[in-house]
Amino acid sequence: MTAFAELPLVIEPADLATRLDEPSLILVDLSSSARYGAGHIPGAHWVDPKRTQLGQPPAPGLLPPREALEQLFSELGHHPQATYVVYDDEGGGWAGRFIWLLDVIGHHRYHFLNGGLTAWEAEQRPLSQDVTDAKNTPVSLSLSDAPTASLEYLKSRLGADDMAVWDARSAEEYRGEKLQAARGGHIPGAINFEWTAGMDPSRGLRIRADIQQQLNQLGLSADKEIITHCQTHRRSGFTYLVAKALGYPRVKAYAGSWSEWGNLADTPIEH
Repeated sequence: MTAFAELPLVIEPADLATRLDEPSLILVDLSSSARYGAGHIPGAHWVDPKRTQLGQPPAPGLLPPREALEQLFSELGHHPQATYVVYDDEGGGWAGRFIWLLDVIGHHRYHFLNGGLTAWEAEQRPLSQDVTDAKNTPVSLSLSDAPTASLEYLKSRLGADDMAVWDARSAEEYRGEKLQAARGGHIPGAINFEWTAGMDPSRGLRIRADIQQQLNQLGLSADKEIITHCQTHRRSGFTYLVAKALGYPRVKAYAGSWSEWGNLADTPIEH
């Protein structure tokens, strides 16, 4: 049993502050390099968010190759008993995507810092400018397809009564008014709930307290398989995380996202 074992997926700054010296902790900061350099939570490893993505057009949000993930997790000192706490400075997009990566590698000891660096700073908690050294522990990973909806999988599930697509993009992108790919619009039947609408700016960008009611009203309910996406599966990192935090039993990320769907000539699209 670690000091984190009894905590929920989403933890508060006070929960983390008393556990920074826990030996099993791997604290991951997915802010910009400048923000990390200016001050981060003591002991945090900086991970360049770009390393969580394949980064190649037309679908840069796809999973990086296994070798790249092994290098990344080697630097973090990954081991089976590790407990990850993940945060960023934008409310949870990149941090949620990293939690998806942890699901992909089959490691389920993790927590999301509610509000991330914004909430931590709002409580005037200590920051450090010391760079946490890479560990370079040998790591061998096996990757699971379960947390991810491929293009083919999503196509096969379209129209199913027990599935809902959660589109985390802006309303303008959803309606096809703002083009971020060759074609605009949305996946047929997709429900639009923009990612930042799930955050509470008055509480340090924490997940809004009424998020469950909001999602239920839209039809993004726990009895359905939720497949979430945005443009490159960064914004939908947050929505993936929220559905997991609410205890939804079937959650997948469409990592190809709109950059894949909207750049294909034959995918069905609504406006």
